Amino acid sequence: MLSRFSRLLRTEALANTGSLARDLLASERTFLAWTRTGLGFIALGIALEKVEAFAQLAPQLLQLHNTEDTKIAAGALVGSGTLCVAHGTTRYFGSMRDLRAGVFRPNKVGVIGLAVGSLGLAFAGTLLVLQSDRKQHHERDETKDQKMVDSSRSRVRS
Repeated sequence: MLSRFSRLLRTEALANTGSLARDLLASERTFLAWTRTGLGFIALGIALEKVEAFAQLAPQLLQLHNTEDTKIAAGALVGSGTLCVAHGTTRYFGSMRDLRAGVFRPNKVGVIGLAVGSLGLAFAGTLLVLQSDRKQHHERDETKDQKMVDSSRSRVRS
C-alpha cells in the first residue's frame, strides 16, 4: 500500500528543453493561485458562519435577523472555495500531462466558471440583503401599527 502511494507521488524526470521547466513552474504558481482563491472563499464562509454563531450568543451586539440566509451564504462560499481548489488541482495535473505531450490548452472553463460563479454569488448575496432589509422594514411598520392600535384602544377605554 505504501509503495503504491510513493509511486503515485514520485514524478518522472523530464529533460529541461526549451521552456518546459518555466512552463511547469508557471503551472505550479497557477495551481497555488487557484488554491489561495479557494481557501479565501472557504475562510470567508467559515467566518460568516462564526459571526452568526456569535450573534446567537449576544444578539444585542450583532443584529442578524435571518440566520437561515447566513447559513446558506456560508455554505455557498465554502462550496465555491472547495470547487475552486478542486479545479485548480485537476487543472495542474492536466497541464503537467499536456506539457509532457508538448501541447497546451487554455483554461477557458475555469476562468469562465469562476467569473460566473462569483457574479452569481454576488447577485444572490445582494438579493438576500435586499430581502432581509425589506422584511425588517415590514416588521418595523407592523410593530408601529400595532402600537398605534393598542394606544388608541387604551385611550378609548379611558
